[in-house]
Amino acid sequence: MGTTDGDRVYYIISDLHIGGDEQLEEVEFLNELLDFLERLEQTDEPAELVINGDAFGLWEFTRISGIEKFDALEETYPELFEQFRATGENIQITMVPGNHDHELAAYDEYVERFAEYNVDLVQAQSITRPVGSRTIHFEHGHQQDPNNRIEDWGNPYATPLGYFYNTLVTSRAGQLSDRGRYNWLKDVQAVTPTERMPVWLLSKYFYREMNPLLRYALVPFLLLFNISILLVILAGLDAANIWSMPIDRATAFLSQFGTAGTAIWYLLAVNVTVTGLVLLVGIPLYFIRRDVRQTISRFGVFETELTVDAETPYAEAAREIFDERPETAIFCYGHTHRPRLQELEGGVAVNTGTWLKRLHRRDGITGILPPVFYPSYQLCTVRIAAEPEAGGIVVDYEAVEKPSPKAEELTLTERLFTVGREPELELPDGTVIEDEAVVAEPQPAE
Repeated sequence: MGTTDGDRVYYIISDLHIGGDEQLEEVEFLNELLDFLERLEQTDEPAELVINGDAFGLWEFTRISGIEKFDALEETYPELFEQFRATGENIQITMVPGNHDHELAAYDEYVERFAEYNVDLVQAQSITRPVGSRTIHFEHGHQQDPNNRIEDWGNPYATPLGYFYNTLVTSRAGQLSDRGRYNWLKDVQAVTPTERMPVWLLSKYFYREMNPLLRYALVPFLLLFNISILLVILAGLDAANIWSMPIDRATAFLSQFGTAGTAIWYLLAVNVTVTGLVLLVGIPLYFIRRDVRQTISRFGVFETELTVDAETPYAEAAREIFDERPETAIFCYGHTHRPRLQELEGGVAVNTGTWLKRLHRRDGITGILPPVFYPSYQLCTVRIAAEPEAGGIVVDYEAVEKPSPKAEELTLTERLFTVGREPELELPDGTVIEDEAVVAEPQPAE
């Protein structure tokens, strides 16, 4: 008995961001990607692989243009393209452009060149596929993001705000990354949301680039900052003869330890003095800064924010698709780099995550030390298939194992400050969508 399109099994990945200037050429998950494609090369399932946007970082190439970028990709990643060819001989591979590789929709020659490697490049913003008696809607998701929405689809000169961020910041980071002590700057493309970048830069400067002697001299002050604020208040009360008991008892307690107690007392005294000066200057500056921002906001300067909602617009877009096309059961997207499955009225919205490194902010327990950005991988593929034995259309996440690079990328200081606070990454639970055509009992022949 032959299979129909509705019986096809779909594997979906997105946001690989392969390629770019200089240090951005490195693909840290290349072996895992090749293994995944090789597995599909050998599968007996009637499968289709959908690469749902941002397979390549074409925005991050700033020294070449047009179809030259394909030549660069082909030359840099020959193993990948040969594996595309081999996998595409067994299953269908469909590629949808995202915002970072929007140029794929702008030049027809890309379609021809990818076809040589058995990859079907669809230049539309979205596609649909049947599953059971329902359908899946695929789109990358950047159209729901005002900073990356491309109004004139297919125009090679379309440049949303995100384009400038990636050509001026991300690509430049790729060009300069190897000048740092540990080649960390290229990870800027893993910093999401983008407003975290200044804090991330401060963190990496402090833990990676700062002179070690200067850093270790600052650590005690930064760790004790919160305590020093309390001591500043108590010292002020003591100087004003309002409440001297805490200072007297602290002095008496430390005096029991001789030289060591005296050293601790002087350390605390220096911290109190510096903290007092910081507060003396910082508090007025804080109120001035707040007043300036409020004044500027009244003139609308900050009305366009880089920060966007990573969830609500996609749920709304999914609901619109479900209302307009009731046969649609699944709204599948990427772009936000966050794997997520959300059950909505009419269907489910599924985000396929990213294969890039992810950075998880971990703030210090005390003091004012810069936060640590803990690196990890959460590689995954989404599998969608109509399975009668499961009772409908099954949507599931399949993890692709890759160890965290914390040992290589975090300093000893960073690891100490995050002991017991490592991120626990879990992919969303799968779900089953009821489909009468899938679960209906076969009718006996007359």
